[in-house]
Amino acid sequence: MEKKILYNGGQGEVAEKKSRFIATTYPVKTEEEALKFIGEIKKKYWDARHNCFAFVCGENNELQRFSDDGEPGGTAGRPILEVLLKEGIHDALIVVTRYFGGVLLGAGGLVRAYSKSAKVGLEASILAVKRKGRVVEIVTSYQDHGKFKNALELGRQSVLNTEFTESVSLKLMVEVDKIQEIEALAANLSNGKAQITIGENCWFVAVDDRIELL
Repeated sequence: MEKKILYNGGQGEVAEKKSRFIATTYPVKTEEEALKFIGEIKKKYWDARHNCFAFVCGENNELQRFSDDGEPGGTAGRPILEVLLKEGIHDALIVVTRYFGGVLLGAGGLVRAYSKSAKVGLEASILAVKRKGRVVEIVTSYQDHGKFKNALELGRQSVLNTEFTESVSLKLMVEVDKIQEIEALAANLSNGKAQITIGENCWFVAVDDRIELL
């Protein structure tokens, strides 16, 4: 199981008929986090005409909120939300700040401007795929360690750390649908002698060859 998330926020800007649209993205897991950040943006851009937003949270994006913040109904918040939903992004907030340039854009122009701004904001952000996995610990002998090391590298399995004591302990982050594969591998490489412990389900991301638990 996997989901695309906003890992690190960013900022992008679009100009339409002298109006400035500044899109700021931010990762959020709760409505409270989203509202707090929206408040910070409103303070930062206190002199802007509008600070429109949309955010999604929850295991299946069950929490969805948006605001036109004074723009005509359906021309700002909803288009921003549609960008998040179309891209399949979870746990994300986009705030688009508008400095009015004196030229009316019309409903269609506003929808296009806010949609474009939301996309530009996401392009300036770091997206990642979070996956459901389990931490697996394999305890094996020094004699078999080399075989495990090579096999795990070939299988591109993520080794969190290795400890050398009386035996060798390997801790891996394994996707849930590959647990049985790892169990079989451990049994085959050690002739059934390796000890394997499987942790609880958790979410993780792999960014820049680094594993981070969520």
